[in-house]
Parts: sequence; structure tokens; C-alpha cells
Amino acid sequence: MAQIDLGSIKFNWKGSYSGATAYVVDDVVESSGSSYICIAATTGNAPPNATYWEQMSAKGTDGTNGTDGTDLTTTLTTQGDLVYYNGSALARLGAGTSGQVLQTGGTGANPSWGTVSSDFVKLHTIGSTSGTSQVSVDGYFTSDYDIYELHVSNIQVSSSNKFHFGFNLGGSLDTNANVVIYALHYIDMTTGATVNEATTSSTTDNRVRSGWYSSSATSKGFAKIRVYQPLATNAKTCFWVEGMSFDNTYYYTVVGGGFYVGSTSNPTTGISLLGHSGANITFDRATLYGLKH
Repeated sequence: MAQIDLGSIKFNWKGSYSGATAYVVDDVVESSGSSYICIAATTGNAPPNATYWEQMSAKGTDGTNGTDGTDLTTTLTTQGDLVYYNGSALARLGAGTSGQVLQTGGTGANPSWGTVSSDFVKLHTIGSTSGTSQVSVDGYFTSDYDIYELHVSNIQVSSSNKFHFGFNLGGSLDTNANVVIYALHYIDMTTGATVNEATTSSTTDNRVRSGWYSSSATSKGFAKIRVYQPLATNAKTCFWVEGMSFDNTYYYTVVGGGFYVGSTSNPTTGISLLGHSGANITFDRATLYGLKH
């Protein structure tokens, strides 16, 4: 019966190539990161000698020290970094500030961080606050918006005192005299009586007087304070207020507005909420929104 020499019926992995080893057909070795199969018996003829070896797989690029490939540790250096292609190479985009979003500049431009800017955006929220006579919402007026609204819910003031607000200059409450001109209209919805108050403020603490007050746990007040162009160069900030409150059996609505004449050298930077004569104020939430025309 005739004999058939099948030879090797599978590849023989020999590991890293050695010049001292005798290799036969179908032996497979590794050399410089690539693999080769022996096609003719040989000793001392290293790959890639095509007489004895045929390449099975090729080595990929090497990222060692960033020379052959891309070592991102040389590009990304700080927590929060992102990497992008700038048209010629990979580049680093450092982390933006809190609340910013990643924006594209379109075709041919690099990405960047930016502040969300739309027609109506919530800019800041202060949660439940009590036991303090003043709360400041400051540093959120920018050129992105023309109008700002501060909504305050479930207002209470200790000792049945009044809830006020004032404007900040350079980060703190303006306490100069003769800086507010306002007119407010109160309606007692229980009796139908109305009270109109129009005055040029001469107070030393720059507070716009409202009628919103309550020391009862079952009584609440709500207010919306709208400010127009607080960064206007003429330093006259228009404002409008709306509110409702009830104190046991008495129910009130308040509407009004006026002008805040600040300082030509310091910007109007925010709003302070406060109780009259140092009374403590409590509210569930105060939220500032930015609006565009």
C-alpha cells in the first residue's frame, strides 16, 4: 500500500526567532513584533529572508514615548481634558468652567467651551433659606441677556416685618441714599382697599419697600422681580415687581416698578433679598432667569 507523507497538519509555534534553532516547514516564529512561517528548512537565516520565511502578520505602530504612534499622556495633562484634531495634529482642550457646555465652531473650526445662551435660561437657584436677614444673588448679570427675572417662593419674614430687595454694586448691597425711584400699588383683596405709594427713596439702606410679610407658618408670599438691562452704560436700571401674599385672613397683591440709579463707576451686579430692620427672611427657593428680547 502506498504511503502518503502528510507532513505537518498544523502550524508549529516556536516563539521568538533564534539563529541557533533549526526550523522546518510550517514552523512559526516571532521577530521584531511580526510573525513569520517557515517555507524552507533553515538555520541562521532570520526573517524576513523571503527564501525561508513568509510573513503571516505585521507589527502595528508603536506608541512608546509617542514616537511611532500617539501617546495621549503627552497631550492630556489635567483631569477633565479632551483631545481633538486641530487640522494638523491632536490638541488638548482643557476643562471649561462649571456649567459650560462643549460647542462646535462648525467645519474647519476647533471645538470650545461655552455658556448656554438661549431665549430663557435658568442661571442660578438658591434653595431653602431661613434664619438670615439678607441673601444675595450676585454675579450673574452679563451681556448675554437684556432682562432678568428673580422668582422667590413661600416668603416669610420674622416678627411680621416687611420683605424688601435692593440692588448690589460691585458685589454688595448699595446702601447709599437717594438711589431708588419707585411706585408700588397694593391691593387688599379682603377689603378691596388699595394703597398707592410713589416716592423717591431717601433710605440709607437702599431697600424697595414691598408689602409682603408674614410670621405665620401658614402664611406665604410670592414675588417676581424683573430687572431690565442692569449693565446699561447710563447706570439707570429699570425694574418691575409683582407679588402676592396672605397673612392669616389678609390677602394682598403688589405691582410696581421704578428706576435704580446706581453708580457710573461700578456695575449693577445683582439683587439682595432682605428683611426690614434686620428681620430674618425665609423662602423655599429663589431662582434667577435670563431672558432675551
